[in-house]
Amino acid sequence: MTENNDWLYEITPKRKLIDLNFKEIWRYRDLLILFVKRDIVTVYKQTILGPLWYFIQPLFTSIIFTLVFNNIASIPTGNVPSFLFNLTGITAWNYFNQCLSGTSNTFTANAGIFGKVYFPRVIMPLKTVISNLFKFGIQLLILIIFYFYFLFNGVELSPNSNLLLFPVYVLMMALLGLGAGMTISALTTKYRDLTVLVGFATTLLMYISAVPYPLSEVSEKMPDWAWLVKYNPLTQIIEGFRYMVLDTGTFTWPGFLYTLVVSIVLFLLGLIIFNRTEKNFIDTV
Repeated sequence: MTENNDWLYEITPKRKLIDLNFKEIWRYRDLLILFVKRDIVTVYKQTILGPLWYFIQPLFTSIIFTLVFNNIASIPTGNVPSFLFNLTGITAWNYFNQCLSGTSNTFTANAGIFGKVYFPRVIMPLKTVISNLFKFGIQLLILIIFYFYFLFNGVELSPNSNLLLFPVYVLMMALLGLGAGMTISALTTKYRDLTVLVGFATTLLMYISAVPYPLSEVSEKMPDWAWLVKYNPLTQIIEGFRYMVLDTGTFTWPGFLYTLVVSIVLFLLGLIIFNRTEKNFIDTV
């Protein structure tokens, strides 16, 4: 090779705070697709029920929520059947929760492969978010089936024009889960006990995100604490999701824009922390 020849690829340390090299990610798109296929195929490969768990989890959770919160605690859901109300909120929540839990251990779970071969590390959290879209699609199909079931049984249901914002809501859930997950993943390289807290914290987060109850109930019964739920960006997503599908719930454009800004900021913050940790995490894992 002569001195005038250039290298085909050059790997250099990341120096930018916000570095999402789409050109490099596109170059490794086959690897990204391979990881996505692996996640979808193998996650339930050695289970008894296999992919049926995608159906069982939201259905059983919705039934439990209906029995506990609506039948025992008598939390009203207006003209919408309680089961459908809960299934809609759980469907939206599950996608965020799966993105968060799947990306929060990126460095510790992939330390072996990260230490042996180079590829853009951000591919690992990205493949989690993309593969979870498949699960989200299945659970969305369940929601559509029950939606038409109640519709054909005389329940008055009608989506509204906000349904056009559906891709934006999915994007906001992905950005929130990805941003928070990358931040936690970076912190767990030094503080391993954070992995134990993630499951506990997400459970608590669900209850302050208006998943098992409407936001209006909190404002009415606990006005002093309503701000904690109202300014939670996930609440705005859950309520907005119900509003566009069931035409019930709370939706405001300031709340929508607030959630969009928070999602983008949290994603960028997570990306900055992820890139800084990527440089020397192998020494601490």
